[in-house]
Amino acid sequence: MDQIQAMRVFVRVVEAGNFTRAADSLDLPKGTVTKQIQALEARVRVKLLNRTTRRVTVTPDGAAYYERAARLLNDFDDLEASMVNTQTAPSGRLRLDVGSSMARLIIIPALTEFCERYPDIQIDLGVGDRLVDLISDNVDCVIRGGELSDQSLVARRIGSMNWVTVASPAYLARHGVPQHPSELDTKHQIVAFFSGHTRRMYPLEFQRGDESIEVAGNYRIAANDSNAYTAAVLAGFGIAQLVTAFAQPLIDSGELVEVLPDWTQPPLPIHVVYPPNRHLSAKVRAFVDWAADLFARHPQLQRS
Repeated sequence: MDQIQAMRVFVRVVEAGNFTRAADSLDLPKGTVTKQIQALEARVRVKLLNRTTRRVTVTPDGAAYYERAARLLNDFDDLEASMVNTQTAPSGRLRLDVGSSMARLIIIPALTEFCERYPDIQIDLGVGDRLVDLISDNVDCVIRGGELSDQSLVARRIGSMNWVTVASPAYLARHGVPQHPSELDTKHQIVAFFSGHTRRMYPLEFQRGDESIEVAGNYRIAANDSNAYTAAVLAGFGIAQLVTAFAQPLIDSGELVEVLPDWTQPPLPIHVVYPPNRHLSAKVRAFVDWAADLFARHPQLQRS
């Protein structure tokens, strides 16, 4: 038995929560993962995992073993990385997760540049507005807007998202142009956005000087995906707030019209986030530095 490999398999099973997800993330057959765990338990002579048909849970001995094994593997990876020539080109499979509009409008159009610079990195790009669990989903890094809630992760701020309030010309022709945010509760419809994780509806936020207003509004369409949200605004379903960088081309083309220009929404920070045990990965470091440079070059996504 390769003890280090068996430890890696055990740590991945604990983090993934079941054998199937662990096997998929390690590119191993499920049977191999099962045999590795059985061999490891035989070696240490204690039961590390409780198995059910749907999930696995860690025994008290398994929890203690996981903490020390994860730390040892991190130190081992640290040692290996320190021995690798810094000029060696980053390589391997890089698992990313990005919001749908960010991926379509910012990241994917520029990825050719990244791939040409790092030809040995293979990219698995997860796209969606669902918040992923970097550890259990085995994701190397994500780009997300908003304040960070998980302080165990490493985050580098790379930009800001500013907002603009918009509607389609067809909608404004039918309902008129609002002059104050309060009208959105009585005379207008909004396009609503909700969290795919918590199902919470997000209000529209408006600030002007010391005045601050939140509008829940009436809606016919709500979406939890930024591309679908934008499509609903373009289809004339109501007034919405879009990231300025995403909305500006549509405003310039006449497909959307800015309304309530004297009112703003507080900008949201953009971070690239990754687990602390991946901080020395050359491929992750390459992507983080590239993403920071990409956002620094975008006039509407630069840090406030």
